Amino acid sequence: MTMFELEFMQRALIAGLLTGLSAPAIGTYLVQRRLSLMGDGIGHIAITGVALGLLTGSAPVLTAVIVSIAGATAIELVRARGKATGDVALALLFYGGIAGGVLLIGLAGQGAATLNTYLFGSLTTVSQSDLYVVVGLAVAVLVVAIGLGPQLFAVCQDEEFARTTGLRVQLLNLVIAVMAAVTVTVAMRTVGLLLVSALMVVPVATAQQITRSFRSTFVTACIIGVLACLAGIVTSYNANVAPGATIVVLALAGFVVAATVGTLLRRRAGRPLADEEPEVGVPAPEPHVVSAGHPHAHSQDCGHKKVDHGDHVDYVHDGHLHAAHGDHWDEH
Repeated sequence: MTMFELEFMQRALIAGLLTGLSAPAIGTYLVQRRLSLMGDGIGHIAITGVALGLLTGSAPVLTAVIVSIAGATAIELVRARGKATGDVALALLFYGGIAGGVLLIGLAGQGAATLNTYLFGSLTTVSQSDLYVVVGLAVAVLVVAIGLGPQLFAVCQDEEFARTTGLRVQLLNLVIAVMAAVTVTVAMRTVGLLLVSALMVVPVATAQQITRSFRSTFVTACIIGVLACLAGIVTSYNANVAPGATIVVLALAGFVVAATVGTLLRRRAGRPLADEEPEVGVPAPEPHVVSAGHPHAHSQDCGHKKVDHGDHVDYVHDGHLHAAHGDHWDEH
C-alpha cells in the first residue's frame, strides 16, 4: 500500500483513471465509423508535436495537442473531399508523423530514452502541470462524447441519413477527429503514443462481445478501460515494466475472456453466431419444381403408384412425386 503514498503514483493513477474513461469514450465512435486505426495515426503525428516541444523548450504536451489536432483535421478534410481514401490518408499520417518526430528529436539533441517515455508511457514523468492539462482535456472529451452522443452516433451510423435530418455532418466528423487527437494527448503519459490506439479500440471490442446496444457498449467500454488502466499502472509499478504495454496486455486478456463468455451465452440462448457454419448432415430442402408436362392425366387406372393423403391423392411417376393442383402438376 505504500505505493499509493508516492506523489508520482497518485498523479499516474489520476491520469490513468481519466485515460481509461476518455479513450474508450471516443473510441466507441471511431469503431462505429470503421476508423479504428485513426488513433494510431494521430499517435504517430503526435510524436512530431512532442519533438517540437523538446526542440523549442516548451511543454511537449501542449505542442502535441496542437500538432495532433492539426493532423487529425487534415486527415478528415482529405478523406471528406475525396482527394484520398481514408486508409491512404492514415498512411500519410503514419509516415509523416514518425519521420518528422525522429528528425526533430535528433535536432533537439534528445536521446532514445527521452523518446521512449512518450512512446510507451512512464509513471515517473507525469508532472503536476501535465496532470492539470490531462484533467482539462479529458473532461472536455467526456463532455463532448456524452453531450453530443445522439448526433455523433447518427453520423457514425449513416452519414447520408444524418445529412437528410439536418445535421452538420462535416462539422461533427471534425469534432470526432479533434476529440480523438485530444484523447491521444491525454493518454500519452500513461499508455504511450504507440499504444494509445489499443486503449481506444480494445475495450470497445471487448464490450461488444457482451452487450447489444450502443449505449451499453459505451458505458461498458469505459468501465473496462478504467479497470485496465488502473490495474496496469499498479502491475507495472510492482513488475518495473512499461505501463503502456501492461495496460494493453490486460485489456487484450479481458477481450479473450469476454469473447469466450459471449460465445457461450449466445450458444446457450440459441442465437447462431455470425460466423457459424450450417449444421453438417442436415440436407437442404429440395426446390419446388413445376412438372414440364405429362403424356396423360393421372388417375386411379393409370397404373402409377398413388399416395393417398386423405384430402388428395399424389402419384409417383419416374421416381418423382407429382401433386395435382388443378391447372398444373408439381414435381418434387
